Order: sequence, then C-alpha cells, then structure tokens
Amino acid sequence: MGGFDSVNHPQHYAGKVEAIDALESALTKEQFRGYLRGNVLKYVWRYDKKNGAEDLKKALWYLDRLLNSVEKQ
Repeated sequence: MGGFDSVNHPQHYAGKVEAIDALESALTKEQFRGYLRGNVLKYVWRYDKKNGAEDLKKALWYLDRLLNSVEKQ
C-alpha cells in the first residue's frame, strides 16, 4: 500500500475506528469542539519550532473539522 498521509490519516492511528471519531462519540459537542480548538492552537503555536508546514496543515485540518461541527448546528 503506498505511503501514508501524516496529516489526514497518520500511520500511527491505523485501525478500524480512527481516534478522532471515537473522541467525537465519547465527548459532548462542547467538549469535542474544545478539543479541536486546542489542537488548532497547539499546532499553530509550535509550527516554527517543530514541523513547519506540516503542523500548519494539521492546524487547518482541525480548524476545518471545527468549522464543519459549527456549521452543522
């Protein structure tokens, strides 16, 4: 199977249920949105000290997921 996508489907999260989906099921809507927001902040905060553009892509991924959650409301 080709390479892996470190932003959308990290290799270390392989399995039948992705961790993000399990978290969304386990948390309230407000808690889950807080989790997403925290990850956006984390990746933006550290991008220039750790993984550069990859961390910014991860921040965008979490921001998009947060936006989708808010728009569903």
